[in-house]
Amino acid sequence: MLLRTLQIPPGFIEPCLPSRADRPPSGPGWIHEIKHDGFRMMVRCDAAGVRLLTRNGHDWADRYPLIADAAGALGVRSCLIDGEAVACDGDGMPVFDRLRYRRQDAAVFLFAFDLLELNGQDLRREPIESRKRELGKLLRWSAQIGLQLNEHIAEPGDVVFRHACKMGLEGIVSKRLGSRYRSGRSKDWLKFKNPAAPAVKREAEEEWGR
Repeated sequence: MLLRTLQIPPGFIEPCLPSRADRPPSGPGWIHEIKHDGFRMMVRCDAAGVRLLTRNGHDWADRYPLIADAAGALGVRSCLIDGEAVACDGDGMPVFDRLRYRRQDAAVFLFAFDLLELNGQDLRREPIESRKRELGKLLRWSAQIGLQLNEHIAEPGDVVFRHACKMGLEGIVSKRLGSRYRSGRSKDWLKFKNPAAPAVKREAEEEWGR
């Protein structure tokens, strides 16, 4: 019997995944980002073109042209951006069903939160604050609607989490200052989900149905 093996596309890097924790850290050694309800996406741009790689390594560049076009217009020799592809409603709130049922593929954009490589330089060993600074420079210079910077917040984690919950967002991800980018589950990234968010209810229903 022949076993079918997964073909990993060139340039694919397994994403860093946040770990669960009891409460958001409040010390000065952390930054916090809003967690958006969407699809995790690695945007690879190099001499071979633009690829939008899912967590499983599938290329969705044809599915989300707004992101692909923005990446192609960056004017760099190469880059690898980590982020979350989202589809928003009229109020600017991410709505996962619009992704799931492909109701507005042409309007899906990326909230970019990390930069792993730029012009051939591997940035994964650089501290997160340096990577985010370079990402901010890259995206502010390009000003493309398909790639938007997911800004970090330096306030105490519990304050940021309460604010995210009040706005009806999925939650936050707290990231340790000075940390490198490591593929797989990491304790340098911690996630905290709003218990009332649609994503949490959806995950509970999926778990119940197994």
